[in-house]
Amino acid sequence: MKQVIIIIERATDGTFSAYSDKVDGIWGMGDTPEQAKQSALESLRLFKENNPARKWPKNLQGQYELIFKFDAESLLNYYNKIFTKAGLERITGINQKLLQHYSSGLKKPRQLQSKKIENALHDLGKELLSVQL
Repeated sequence: MKQVIIIIERATDGTFSAYSDKVDGIWGMGDTPEQAKQSALESLRLFKENNPARKWPKNLQGQYELIFKFDAESLLNYYNKIFTKAGLERITGINQKLLQHYSSGLKKPRQLQSKKIENALHDLGKELLSVQL
């Protein structure tokens, strides 16, 4: 199955955009990542509804899966009220200063660092799912 990656980014005005750099016709915006995602899904629906299938990009023909990805800067900024830099340092092993550089856009994490952040958050999520009170 083909994968269509949709990137969610935070704009300078604080809104979020969602777009695919590989497939024209998918673009959305909103005040939150979820609103941007829904807007992108709506633009995809409208694109397919208003264009014959022969004009659809190859990635949208047949079966495909939509994958939504944050860029590191947007993710760190969106969750900055939930995850402190100290807390992220503890779970990722990446020092706070470097995390601050990522969240400010001063530096972009290499793929390995992005994966480290992603895996740490997924591990935390799994741990939280196993909690019982």
